[in-house]
Amino acid sequence: MSQQPLVEMTGISKEFPGVKALSDIDFQVERGEVHVLFGENGAGKSTLISILSGVYLPTAGTLRIDGEEVTFRSVQDARKAGIGTVFQEFSLVPTLSVFENVYLGQEPRRGLFVDRKTMEKNTEALFRELGFDIDIRSPVARLSRAQQQMVEIAKALHAKARVLILDEPTASLTEKETEKLFSFIRKAKEGGVGIIYISHRIQEFAEIADRITVLRDGKLIGTVDARTVSESALVELMTGRAIDKVYPHIERRPDGETLLSLRGVVAGGVHGVDIDVRAGEVLGLAGLVGSGKSRVWRSILGLQPLKAGTVTLNGKDVTGLPTRKLLKSGIFYLPPDRKTEGLVLAASARDNIRLSLLGRRDLAGPLGLPSPARSNAEADAIGKRVDLAPGTMAKAVATLSGGNQQKVLFGKGFGEGRQVYIFDEPTVGVDMGTRSQLYLLIRDLAEAGKAVVIVSSDLPEVMHLSHRLLVFCRGRISAELEGQDIAEETVLRHFFSETRISA
Repeated sequence: MSQQPLVEMTGISKEFPGVKALSDIDFQVERGEVHVLFGENGAGKSTLISILSGVYLPTAGTLRIDGEEVTFRSVQDARKAGIGTVFQEFSLVPTLSVFENVYLGQEPRRGLFVDRKTMEKNTEALFRELGFDIDIRSPVARLSRAQQQMVEIAKALHAKARVLILDEPTASLTEKETEKLFSFIRKAKEGGVGIIYISHRIQEFAEIADRITVLRDGKLIGTVDARTVSESALVELMTGRAIDKVYPHIERRPDGETLLSLRGVVAGGVHGVDIDVRAGEVLGLAGLVGSGKSRVWRSILGLQPLKAGTVTLNGKDVTGLPTRKLLKSGIFYLPPDRKTEGLVLAASARDNIRLSLLGRRDLAGPLGLPSPARSNAEADAIGKRVDLAPGTMAKAVATLSGGNQQKVLFGKGFGEGRQVYIFDEPTVGVDMGTRSQLYLLIRDLAEAGKAVVIVSSDLPEVMHLSHRLLVFCRGRISAELEGQDIAEETVLRHFFSETRISA
């Protein structure tokens, strides 16, 4: 058996016009290894895997697969060598069935006709072996994102992938779906597949990773053992600063009045919840996916049915008001899925922010119509506030990084004066550097006397930022914690306890 690494990238550099994206990177993957690529947006992770996937040719350096030097001039070259890549943006054809997507471009034939029976039979066997419970005859458009991801993985393995690249694979998965993915990864490792795993979710690494390679500004910072490195050490390697510099201290207003009050809220997955949201305070909500921590806000905002309960804003009953009226009354809601609920992807960053300015009379011209010049100037000022580079403002949001898209979404919250800010998964798919910038915006809001709600599946995030933390379990609040009681062991214990305990 060869002792050569499965993948060996040596001295890899890549230059684009005016930009050096990678500088002298060494990276290896062994058989049966999960090797995490870790770094902020712009660190060079995507460029490195794009070279390995055949999207780009390196400016300098060598690539070896099983000890043999190779040059990939296309994605097809990489696939033939056993490189399978599952990017964040899937490459499936929505109108085709699952088995047709798995065989796309490799359809077996019986005489002049495509052998569909063989395709179905082999796809069923493949999915059975992988443990994927998916109807292979269903059009891909009817599948959940998690199921589509499974199809992408199956497609790569059907093509005899020896190296599987997973780019932010759990960004939109539930805990149950994530565990299924991890189970598959463990099985693939046992079969000798080398897996390159890209994620910002540090808490996942201890479960599946063997080694972690950290990139920063296109340079190799180091490769560490996933079993021994700490979260704080990883953050410092990635950002160049200690973890206590990532999460800012947020002063709490001791006498903050209750701005938003929920009483007896009942909705799908929510069973009688009372919550007070106070000025100058960050209220955190933690819990497993499906615990109700997000649904309670979506129900009171009219995004899903509210079955019972009352909602008061500034002492006024606003129960059942249409979403638009609630938002106009002083609430800002940042949804967890920026692409489907928060942003107009084809529009520019500037135009997305301008949409939040349409009701501003101070930005109207002499005839009372919106003034493009004034609106653009205000949008650019907001862009500067959320740290969007001036050159970014004219670009279509679809072309921006996840971090910059999230900044645009935050920017929409500054278009009008709001009193209550509800951030539902505020940093999903965002690197630690951008997170620290977004956390400063949250700090500024709270210290300015706004009421801030953070709903997050990222436990370190919600624990570090919250003055008061509500833990949800099966549609109910199982604990209310403050100060030193906001500890990981305590929070996790209440993830599975339906009996409410207050600090």
